[in-house]
Amino acid sequence: MKQLNRLPLVYSPAYSIPWDPKHRFPMAKYRLLYEHLHHCGLAHQRNTFMASPCSREQLLRGHSAGYVDAFLGGTLDQESLRQLGFPWSTALVTRACTAVGGSIATAQMALRHGLACHLAGGTHHALRDSGRGFCVFNDLAVTALALLQENRLGRVLILDCDVHQGDGTALILADEPRAFTCSLHGANNYPFDKPCSDLDVPLPDGLDDHGYLAVLEQTLRLLERQPRPEIILYDGGSDVHRDDRLGRLALTDEGIRQRDWRIFAWAHQQQIPLACYIGGGYDHDHQRLILRHALLVETASRFFQQHY
Repeated sequence: MKQLNRLPLVYSPAYSIPWDPKHRFPMAKYRLLYEHLHHCGLAHQRNTFMASPCSREQLLRGHSAGYVDAFLGGTLDQESLRQLGFPWSTALVTRACTAVGGSIATAQMALRHGLACHLAGGTHHALRDSGRGFCVFNDLAVTALALLQENRLGRVLILDCDVHQGDGTALILADEPRAFTCSLHGANNYPFDKPCSDLDVPLPDGLDDHGYLAVLEQTLRLLERQPRPEIILYDGGSDVHRDDRLGRLALTDEGIRQRDWRIFAWAHQQQIPLACYIGGGYDHDHQRLILRHALLVETASRFFQQHY
């Protein structure tokens, strides 16, 4: 494939489905983020690739057949839906499958171009047998398994910098030695029962830019001691921001920019392709929220222009 001169983005209008405006999950943020990036000139037809739904077979690499078929067929019980946090609909099925397909496509783009960004993804709380925490399927785990099996990669690193621990990812990939899971997360934040990732880095409430970036540098040095991965799946959640209503950390816009830039620079120095996922972010004001999510894409675009 011809090398792009702009950061490749993956998106689908299916990501923002008709939604109760009173619901806690900001479903409109995906559409609003794309519109913002398009208005800024960062997303256009030449660098935005439309996601397609993943296959059932791909989902079964990370999830049980019972759960996948119950969700696809609309037969999940009420307790399962309560744990998930979403009301079931055919639109939600399309959205969930397309988002996983988009995450896989983003990784494929990163393998071709060095760096790519998904305008969704990071649904790291979904477990093998159930969804929870607003995560239907675990796109990071399913993508890692797709890369290992379909692309025959030998090693994948999942670097999860969402403020919430990647518990589902850790559990699904616990017995897969070719996938290394690393999670930097709020020690006192959801989920409150945290299974072991391959490397967990718990962070205290109120940690600021300086403290966070120091911990990140230490974490990258630890990762250098591991066998070199062939790709990094990076969950760059904006919920580490000091104004995020669920975050409990204290990073500024500039702190998030530096977090992302340092990770991009580290991956580039190591010559490892990197796929970005926007992860979590929560604010009743959707316009403020999309500006925080856009930091990841803006920084990735600037880095791509300078280094690829």
